[in-house]
Amino acid sequence: MKLKRKSTLLAAAALSLLGLTASAQETVKIGVLHSLSGTMAISETSLRDVVLMAVEELNAAGGVLGKQIEPVVVDPASNWPLFAEKAKELITQDEVAVTFGCWTSVSRKSALPVFEEYNALLFYPVQYEGEEQSLNVFYTGASPNQQLIPAAAYMIDDLEMKKFYLLGTDYVFPRTANKVLKAYLLSVGVPEENIMEEYTPFHHQDYQSIVGKIKTFAAGGDACVLSTINGDSNVPFYKEFANQGLTSEDCPIVAFSVSEDELRAMEVPPLVGHLAAWNYFQSIRTPENMAFVKAFKAYCEENNLPGGKDRVTCDPIEAAYFGVKVWAAAAEKAGSFDVDAVREAIYGMEFDAPGGAKKMHATNQHTYKPVYIGEIMRDGQFKIISESDGLVEPDSYSALLHTDGNFPAPTGGPKN
Repeated sequence: MKLKRKSTLLAAAALSLLGLTASAQETVKIGVLHSLSGTMAISETSLRDVVLMAVEELNAAGGVLGKQIEPVVVDPASNWPLFAEKAKELITQDEVAVTFGCWTSVSRKSALPVFEEYNALLFYPVQYEGEEQSLNVFYTGASPNQQLIPAAAYMIDDLEMKKFYLLGTDYVFPRTANKVLKAYLLSVGVPEENIMEEYTPFHHQDYQSIVGKIKTFAAGGDACVLSTINGDSNVPFYKEFANQGLTSEDCPIVAFSVSEDELRAMEVPPLVGHLAAWNYFQSIRTPENMAFVKAFKAYCEENNLPGGKDRVTCDPIEAAYFGVKVWAAAAEKAGSFDVDAVREAIYGMEFDAPGGAKKMHATNQHTYKPVYIGEIMRDGQFKIISESDGLVEPDSYSALLHTDGNFPAPTGGPKN
């Protein structure tokens, strides 16, 4: 009786183990590496949400290569070294096939050596400063020639601005972006004395003295602010700007990190008329984009996410979303989740994103995208006032900073 019971228990345990093994074989894990707390949560939480929505859509359609996608969500908490630690956990412990994540360039640069060491893959969905090309990263946000330069050119050519206040958060994206912007402004004849440059720490809250300096700088007109402020510091900056009586008529702000999603946390009426440069706006009126917006609102409502049906889409949300779909299509094309095979399958891929047709570059890991200038409206949306003629080819390195024409070789990739 005891021997028989023991055999039965062993058989049951074996069947249970087989079931667990089969279950594991039916899924593929992906990493989601976005700050859900800290100063960047205002921007990054929505990227987590849309990645999970894309996963839900793929799973409902049968998954990828016959496997259901199992997302592993971690919170690096706006702590830059923690991005590297969490990336390593996702790769070595959770054994994810790919990771979708990061917002700030300092978080990406913190995690980049980990992805290159293990030849793992990161999809990075946010506009950035360029000066990087890793075989272990696909950049679905804008490079400088797809955001920074077109915005500065618009301010000069269309609005006839002559003075530029470059204001940013003190880290790699704003500082490098402003190097590119300053080089461009000087190249088109803006005198150096007409360019001001200033930085504040992450989570900076007191902009009284800085806005006072902007007010003095803008006296007489023909001046604008090119803003690379990131995270929740945008709230007190725009509030102080309005408190001191400045408007978009006096001194327009062109933001590179304020989208519809950040405007949800801000008092919008005083911001009307200020601008932003992106590659996507929720206000794009196509059936495909309207369906995407509707689906995201419904997903947030059905999953009881903060904001529910009042949620909005924005450029990084679209880029995070189509990044998941590009990876899935590449895995299907390659017939494998192997990083090297997926990478090769992505090169030159053309696809339809919510905002319209886009294309992955054939060699430099970046994305062909349109460029839009948008004006803030009272409802927190953007009126598109300028757009590029079709897709703009991305530059991983700016010719404005490499006048000798020598560009660094790509980093990362397969190890010998």
